[in-house]
Amino acid sequence: MFDTYIFDLDGTLLDTLEDLTDAVNYVLEKNGLPMRTKEEVRSFIGNGIQKLMERAIGTGNVDLRQAVACFKEYYLSHSAVKTKPYEGIIELLQELKRQGKKTAIVSNKVDDATKKLSKIYFADLIDVAYGANEEGGFRRKPATDCVELAIEKLNAKNTSIVYIGDSELDIQTAINAGMPSISVLWGFKDEDFLKANGGTNFVKAPKEILNF
Repeated sequence: MFDTYIFDLDGTLLDTLEDLTDAVNYVLEKNGLPMRTKEEVRSFIGNGIQKLMERAIGTGNVDLRQAVACFKEYYLSHSAVKTKPYEGIIELLQELKRQGKKTAIVSNKVDDATKKLSKIYFADLIDVAYGANEEGGFRRKPATDCVELAIEKLNAKNTSIVYIGDSELDIQTAINAGMPSISVLWGFKDEDFLKANGGTNFVKAPKEILNF
């Protein structure tokens, strides 16, 4: 087993798809654009809000900066309406805590929302949580800025560390950070896609993470 576990958030710890879809469609409806399905939004997720909204808007004539600002404002106050931890996640985190493991969240979700959701759902189970904060000088994944920050805050530099996520960005983040990764198969990307993007370790249920 490892000493330190760094997790992605959306599609890994939390099923955020419905709240993300509602936020996207709130912006689209306000701008007179057609709504998106959950499956469409699922395919847009992974590279931060700007890319999410850019993909959702498509060829629509909408100011992207205003759309992103509108999304952020709506989502921050509606991010925990339908969102829920995936089955088995709470039990996994409880077991890691029982064993004295260090835990962190590193997400491309905006930092405020990341910290808010971590506090709501994982109050005493996750040690530190960091989201996208490029204004603060921390680049989004697959850059390793927030991973390095988490390791520093956890005082975990000399421990064995694994990065756990559901996307190709998470695999690349782990590679860039020089650490192994585990890809979860209950998230937003499937196994064939993850294998094609360098994934080598896969789990179908949270408890399987304890086998590594």
